[in-house]
Amino acid sequence: DVQLQASGGGLVQAGGSLTLSCAASGFTVDDHVIGWFRQAPGKEREGVSSIRASDGTTYYADSVKDRFTISIDNAKKTATLQMNSLKAEDTAVYYCNLRVRFPDRSESNYWGQGTQVTVSS
Repeated sequence: DVQLQASGGGLVQAGGSLTLSCAASGFTVDDHVIGWFRQAPGKEREGVSSIRASDGTTYYADSVKDRFTISIDNAKKTATLQMNSLKAEDTAVYYCNLRVRFPDRSESNYWGQGTQVTVSS
């Protein structure tokens, strides 16, 4: 079965850095996307960043562009989100997401456990 194991998160000061990691297992298809969503109290869930395993194409929300960097390992199973220049507005619960596209073009989504990121000032 597909599993996502997330790590990272914690409390950092504004301007600091933090790294999130998400390790995916239990699937063999090569066309998949790994990334993070986040949800702050009283706010809607939003996509933060993602990377496509097949070609390395990345996506960043405008609010994190130029501050966050996403990468994936050579096995295409572990994604890392490097978060720099953190702001109070980055405070949220971050959820790892895996989207798998099968040869018949159907898709499935999987979610890891949430991890709290708190930025203090």
